[in-house]
Amino acid sequence: MQSMRLNLPVVYVFLRFYNHMESRTMRIKNAVVILMALIGKKSLHIMLADDDKEDREIFMTAIEELSPDIQISVAVNGRELMAKLLDDSVVLPDILFLDLNMPFKNGQECLKEIRSSDRLKRLPVIIYSTSSSSEHIDQTYRGGANYYLPKPDSFRDLKLIVGKLFSFDWNEHGRPLKDKFVLSVNYFK
Repeated sequence: MQSMRLNLPVVYVFLRFYNHMESRTMRIKNAVVILMALIGKKSLHIMLADDDKEDREIFMTAIEELSPDIQISVAVNGRELMAKLLDDSVVLPDILFLDLNMPFKNGQECLKEIRSSDRLKRLPVIIYSTSSSSEHIDQTYRGGANYYLPKPDSFRDLKLIVGKLFSFDWNEHGRPLKDKFVLSVNYFK
């Protein structure tokens, strides 16, 4: 019986292919998540309310890398946000990412106004803040936010979390129990 010899070029090609696919796994998973979110919709529209220019740019870059077809609206303070949301001629976003610490009207005040408005009360609101304070988390949970997302330390984590959020069916996935309210990478494991 002839001994089995490995054909080195074939093994080399296989290993290159395997390593290439493994490094792309995260991108492929994110693409599938976004594709599923966009099925049946022409596009996804999100709004970010954040007064920090650098945080807005990082967030928008993450969204653009996830999918260039996602429409992003921005408000740089709470007063501007509420003016846009309450304007009947403006199409509401599918998801609102709301910073807590903004000038003129903070995120808590905006959340209260959103939840008391017939036009806005069903709008999915994700608190997007640098604060991990249990007081802020409790207040926003009681105030009716859908989720609380502390701004992640890594760009990769931000993309992973936001990509997963786009796949939620907000009619079924509207508001978790308190122990599932705060989002992190571990939430999706």
